[in-house]
Amino acid sequence: MKKILSALLILVSLFSFAQVDMSYYLPEGLSYNPEIPTPKEVLGFHPGEWHVSHDQMLYYMREVAEASDRITIKEISRSYEGRPLIHLTISTPENLANIDQIKAEHKKLTDPSVSGSLNTSDMPIVIWLGYNVHGNEASSGNAALLVAYYLAAANGSSIDELLSNSIIILDPCYNPDGMHRFSTWVNMHRSHVINPDTNDREYSEVWPGGRTNHYWFDLNRDWLPLAHPESRGRIARFHEWKPNILTDHHEMGTNSTFFFQPGIPSRKFPWTPDKNVELTHKMADHHAKYLDEIGTLYYSEESFDDFYIGKGSTYPDVNGGVGILFEQASSRGHAQENDFGILTFPMGVRNQFTVSLSTLSSGIAHREEFLDYQKDFYESASDLASKDAVKAYIFGSSKDPVKNYELAKMLVQHEIDIYPLAKDINKNGHSFKSGNAYVVPMNQPQYRLAKGIFETRTTFTDSLFYDVSTWTMPLAYNLPYAALSSKDLSGIMGDKIISVNQPTAEFVGNKGAYAYAIEPYGYYGFRAANRLLSKGIVVQMLNNSHNDGNRIYPKGTIIIPVGVQENRRAYIEQTIDKITTEDAVNVYSLTTGLAKMGVDIGSRSNSTLEEPKIALLVEGGVSSYEAGEVWHLLDQRYKMKVTLLPIDRLGRNLSRYNRIIIPNAFLSSVSDSQKKNLKDWVSQGGLIIAWKNGGKWLSDAEITNVKYASRDNEQTDGFKTYEDLSAERGAQVTGGSIFEARIDLTHPLGYGIENERIPLFRNHNLVMEKSKNGYANPMVYTGSPLLSGYVSEENLDRFKNAPAVTISNVGRGKVITLADNPNFRAFWYGTNKIFMNALFFGKSISRNAAE
Repeated sequence: MKKILSALLILVSLFSFAQVDMSYYLPEGLSYNPEIPTPKEVLGFHPGEWHVSHDQMLYYMREVAEASDRITIKEISRSYEGRPLIHLTISTPENLANIDQIKAEHKKLTDPSVSGSLNTSDMPIVIWLGYNVHGNEASSGNAALLVAYYLAAANGSSIDELLSNSIIILDPCYNPDGMHRFSTWVNMHRSHVINPDTNDREYSEVWPGGRTNHYWFDLNRDWLPLAHPESRGRIARFHEWKPNILTDHHEMGTNSTFFFQPGIPSRKFPWTPDKNVELTHKMADHHAKYLDEIGTLYYSEESFDDFYIGKGSTYPDVNGGVGILFEQASSRGHAQENDFGILTFPMGVRNQFTVSLSTLSSGIAHREEFLDYQKDFYESASDLASKDAVKAYIFGSSKDPVKNYELAKMLVQHEIDIYPLAKDINKNGHSFKSGNAYVVPMNQPQYRLAKGIFETRTTFTDSLFYDVSTWTMPLAYNLPYAALSSKDLSGIMGDKIISVNQPTAEFVGNKGAYAYAIEPYGYYGFRAANRLLSKGIVVQMLNNSHNDGNRIYPKGTIIIPVGVQENRRAYIEQTIDKITTEDAVNVYSLTTGLAKMGVDIGSRSNSTLEEPKIALLVEGGVSSYEAGEVWHLLDQRYKMKVTLLPIDRLGRNLSRYNRIIIPNAFLSSVSDSQKKNLKDWVSQGGLIIAWKNGGKWLSDAEITNVKYASRDNEQTDGFKTYEDLSAERGAQVTGGSIFEARIDLTHPLGYGIENERIPLFRNHNLVMEKSKNGYANPMVYTGSPLLSGYVSEENLDRFKNAPAVTISNVGRGKVITLADNPNFRAFWYGTNKIFMNALFFGKSISRNAAE
């Protein structure tokens, strides 16, 4: 009988899937303008029958905008693959005709100097509906078609009220590349007779899946770092409008129901006002009502939190708005069996469309309250700043203008007020120089966001986090920074910066030199070196300092000798011009190789660099996030070739590579013969750089002798309360915190790093044991390592004084095992330096300094 009922459920669900049309989605009681095309009239299918591809979505949105006087359409950015990101601005024709003035008036709510005179009773609310930031969470992007049609075509008094009192920004797809990748996968596997068997290939994407963007980044973690063009275009548009409400639609496990915020109350970001939560609760009443009407199961105040401010549902919270997260159970294709029977794609699309309507309803119902909240949010910033002992933050390096520029640019993109340092000051052991440092005052409208970016925090009301527990940006960039008090501020700020100019460098000396030198401090020094190496130019690196009487060139300085390659002088000197303008590193001419102090330019201690021929392991159990971070770093920033090498090709001839990178990975599928081939390759002179479980796999495979500490067996009385299980286990997760390590600045991995104390990002609990050779651990965690973020006391004790890197000899080659990912989310500029040092200088490390 149970089998018969199950079969009937499947048949009923699939029958409703086959019969889906617009009446399945649209609310009753409204008429629709026949001049507005439906999705089927343009695309040939109803939403939910197939997964709309990004190009189809663009086509439909443009057709609707062309047909409706309620919509304007604008391209805001392009993805890495060249796909347009578009916004539809939706309101009455009268509002659209006056849109610039409405926008200007709305922005005044965020300016306390003028907001007091505003009357919010007759101002429209700005509601941003955003979809499909994760490409394989497709129900929301497909629902965007319905939202566009509904707002363009529906007629009735409720629609008139909505459009008259709101400006709606419809962002149909945050992640075009991921959406297109996933839609291709599920559509190419869709059967005419829909098969909900969870084992069907349609529901098992191949690596890396459709969640991420072109470089395999999670764009829903990039609202703060702004590492990608999709995010930069979106944030520029966000601050153009400063929406009162922004929705962020997602999917979760197939056996789930539907989630809407509020999230877990104890995990709110501390600078988010309580009024934000109150408004979120009021919105929740509307979501519940609308979902009740269609019989959808749902929950709130569980599972998800509002702590990390770099997500779509939390970024608005520190910008005077209210961000709302929706999570729909995912069919991950067209229909899948789940605990409730069959979950069809149209069901998910309908739920996402329904909560879009409930969002609009709640915004209109509480319009003035949202507008007044936004005004109060910014007006209260000055009061918060007056109570803060920290009156400003200062940051900047006199040796690395690129990192200064990147952090300053990010702050300006977030509309945070920053100023150039007008005079040199010393603070907390750091020397900040005018022209190479910036001041961020706390008394500004963006107080909460600026504070959240610069502060460190080690105490929390909860020990569980959905994402990272800290993101202190100057630590991530490894830039000198300090908090300033009121007595420090006199006369130190220049004029407010509106935009940040990309830095350039200078050529010091004259062409026709004996040799040229590039100091090791600049972020793009290795891009400069690779320009030359890739063309066969001889490039060396100093392992001891050279003093020519005019300047001291430290360890790690790149030397381009010209006399030994005189026939390449013209190319070298042309390239130097590009290096100073594009790579922002100074190039110095050397007229002699003779040193006044230190080694001569032709010293036998120098290392001759080789062009890195890089293979990056991908697929299998490799983390696509961390592989993507390497790919992005090398391809986008350093303009270096990198081969994305699938794990199953480890058994092939690897001789064309001299570097192999193994990010975090669980490589159980690698065969013994493949392990042997990899070990033979490194033994013949190769260099492997690995971290986290990639490093542990090398140890387990007996390619290295690195040892990992086991966790001590916990002593208990044999009885624990079941309801504490989740919280206790979660409290032992190190989800993302910042720790301090000490690095040997005389070691090739430390060349060009300004301070021996360096922040590291850690989001795991693996701990390497110390090597018997103390020289093999050139970077170790300090005895009091926690700088910011949450970590349990047990794990903190394990991390203290533990190695952060171990160097291993394997035959004639080397393995550099890092404890932590040096390239996290493309904003850890500080530890990018360690990774690049390993990549270029790793082979020069003495065999006596390895285990």
